[in-house]
Amino acid sequence: MTAVVQTAPLGRAPLDFKEGGFRRNLKRHSTPYLLGLVGMAWLLILFVIPLISGLAVSLMSGNPQDGYTFTWNWSVYSDIFVNSDVPYVTFLIRGLVYAASATIVTIIVGFPLAYFIAFRVSRRWKNALLLLVTLSFFVSFVIRTDMWAFVLSDQGPVLTVLRDLHLASKDFHILGTAGAVIGGLAYNDLAFMVLPIYVALERIDPRLIEASADLYGNKTNTFMRTILPLTRSGIFAGVLLVFIDCAGDPVNASLLGGTHTYVIGQAIQDAYLTNQQYNVAAALSTILMIVLGIILFAYARIVGTDNIEDLV
Repeated sequence: MTAVVQTAPLGRAPLDFKEGGFRRNLKRHSTPYLLGLVGMAWLLILFVIPLISGLAVSLMSGNPQDGYTFTWNWSVYSDIFVNSDVPYVTFLIRGLVYAASATIVTIIVGFPLAYFIAFRVSRRWKNALLLLVTLSFFVSFVIRTDMWAFVLSDQGPVLTVLRDLHLASKDFHILGTAGAVIGGLAYNDLAFMVLPIYVALERIDPRLIEASADLYGNKTNTFMRTILPLTRSGIFAGVLLVFIDCAGDPVNASLLGGTHTYVIGQAIQDAYLTNQQYNVAAALSTILMIVLGIILFAYARIVGTDNIEDLV
């Protein structure tokens, strides 16, 4: 008589069907899913439900006096792009251009800063420098932007110094321009780029840099072929954080910009708070989220996310 022995797949713990074994197996295999329920509930409450409710509000008809009713009013989307006297498409494109420009600025400024902290600073000073990078977050976002407006104003220190050095005329202005808005966006979100890149740089094995030098690689080749590819995950995460945050921001354009720097974030804010066009504001928010989703999906497909889990 031949005995049948049940074996587990290679790499897995053998299943225990003895008394109490089933409960242990169930507890062991269900623990990751139970822990994931917290994150799923968080996404459901703070992302999925607001997204669905925003879409539902956009399909309503009515006014603030008589109220709004759900009527499947899909024409609000065509009215925004075709029949509206307000150039919402221009505001959307302008907001995306400002967000992309601010993202590029944060990469240009943030990568050398993260590289300096990761490779050129002793370990006892790294935490202090990282604290300085994030120190601005201890102050309100609106206050930071308002102080930036003071710095860039006509009587601010920047233009005062430039005029004293005869590098700027009296008619030259920074505040109220696209450059001021992009600068404010980059200033407020710089830490979102520095920290992910720093984490990616910290994970690089120093022996790889030594191997590049042993293979007669100069500093430029070592950086371009070794360091930069290994920080792709940090740059990817930083771009996501900065671009998404800047695309819908109404504060910087309101405090630092002018009539020619009006963006989609301001249009959503004014439609909701000033004009009380709740369906229009919800439709604009939905369109912005769809456009951002398409852009970020294309970006992820082009750049790739093979090593994004390294930051976790």
